[in-house]
Amino acid sequence: MTIISDPLQYNEDDLFVDLHSVVGHSLFLKCEGFNFAGSIKLKAAVGMIEAAEREGLLNQWSILVESSSGNLGVALAMAAASKGYRFLCVTDSRCNDATRRLIQVLGSGVHVVTEPDPVGGLLGARLDHIQRLCASSSRYVWLDQYANPNNWMAHHRTTAPAIGRQFPDLDVLFVGAGTTGTLMGCARWFRRWRPQVHIVAIDAAGSVSFGGTPGRRLIPGLGMSVPPPQLHASLVDDVVVVEEEEAIRACHRLAGRGYVFGGSTGTVVSGAAAWLDRYGGADLTAVAIAPDLGERYLDTVYSPSWLGEHFGDGVLEPPVEVVADVRSA
Repeated sequence: MTIISDPLQYNEDDLFVDLHSVVGHSLFLKCEGFNFAGSIKLKAAVGMIEAAEREGLLNQWSILVESSSGNLGVALAMAAASKGYRFLCVTDSRCNDATRRLIQVLGSGVHVVTEPDPVGGLLGARLDHIQRLCASSSRYVWLDQYANPNNWMAHHRTTAPAIGRQFPDLDVLFVGAGTTGTLMGCARWFRRWRPQVHIVAIDAAGSVSFGGTPGRRLIPGLGMSVPPPQLHASLVDDVVVVEEEEAIRACHRLAGRGYVFGGSTGTVVSGAAAWLDRYGGADLTAVAIAPDLGERYLDTVYSPSWLGEHFGDGVLEPPVEVVADVRSA
């Protein structure tokens, strides 16, 4: 029996799914959606808030503010409710309606940016709005998940060691690249304690994180329209770039086996499968990280009408050839 008195206390850190039957390779998926925030972002949210508390940046009048495409917004809203803080999530039109409503149910505010910045895109517009808020009042405290070291430190302290404990003979780790907090926290830990582990970053097509060409991205979570400040590409061995159509197909393949995961997880699984198709061996031990579950994506990734509107009716048909791009970092 597990009894808790604070939703921040619970996190299932040792749950893995064997995806061999789905991808045709030995691949274990670390499931990060089984906490009260529903995603891996709870770790970063708690780490950043508690660091701000230790530094004396927060008081009873403070308003936490953060830019988020969804999951961190929910995690911060939950943490703020638990700790008694106010929170405003600055997001954009790609954020799922279910996610926005959940943030509001938790007592936080949501501001939706609809017009992209000419250079920085929707993310740039979100950051501009936050900077204006902070300039208008000292009550606003921006945690800045993009540059805050407590983002990657949370995963260095929790996510990576949990994987290391369960897989002492790990060969390759696949991590999605958004703010790169999870990626950098895990990469730093394995570089120190298991340097033989091959670190593969999974990025979304249209992201500029690893020098790609900016483009349309409809699935929130992975990818950046501006270079991520926390990223140190030298810690990454390979990069796999995945088209959104491939991520969607991976989500539906997983759902067909009873696993309903989010769009980021579909991207990671698709990229991991492409890398293993090229480089994998029968005796390779591989782990991928699933950031969240799929309930918040029922109106997008799992909606026939949404898929038809944005990708065409044939998006779920298998492609003629693999479109994921595997390249060195």
